[in-house]
Amino acid sequence: MSTTRLSTANARGWLRGIRFSWFAVVMFGLIVMAVLVLAPTVRLYSTQQQQVSDLAAQNHAQQTKVDQLNDQIQDWDDPAYVKAQARDRLLYVMPGETSYLIINDVPKTAATTPTKVSTNVQQQTGDWSSTLLRSILEQPKAPAAKH
Repeated sequence: MSTTRLSTANARGWLRGIRFSWFAVVMFGLIVMAVLVLAPTVRLYSTQQQQVSDLAAQNHAQQTKVDQLNDQIQDWDDPAYVKAQARDRLLYVMPGETSYLIINDVPKTAATTPTKVSTNVQQQTGDWSSTLLRSILEQPKAPAAKH
C-alpha cells in the first residue's frame, strides 16, 4: 500500500511542479485558434487545386478533340478527299467507269449453317445450391504451363 501512496504522491508533486504562465496559456490558445481557422482554408485550397487540375485535363481533352475536328474540316475542303469518300462510301464512279458490286462473296463452305435445336427437356437430379457452393469452393485446375 505504501508503494501506491508514494506513486500518487509523486504524481501529485509532479503535477504541482508544472507551472503555466499566462503567456504560455495565451500562446497555446492562439495556436489552437490558428489551427481551427486555417484547417478548413487549407482543405478548401487543396480541393480547389484538384478541381483546377481536373478542369485543365478536361480542357486539354476538348482541345485535342477540336484539333481533330479541324483536321477533318481541312480534309473535306480537299476535292480529292471528297471524291475518294464518294467512291468508298456511296459507291460512285466517274463517267466512263464500270462499277462491279459483288454480293455475298463468302464461299459456300464457310457459310454458317443453322444447327438443330433439341426439343428434349433435360432435368437435373441433385441440389442446385450444393452444386453452386461446390463450384465456388473448389479450385479450378489450370493446365500446366509449358516452358
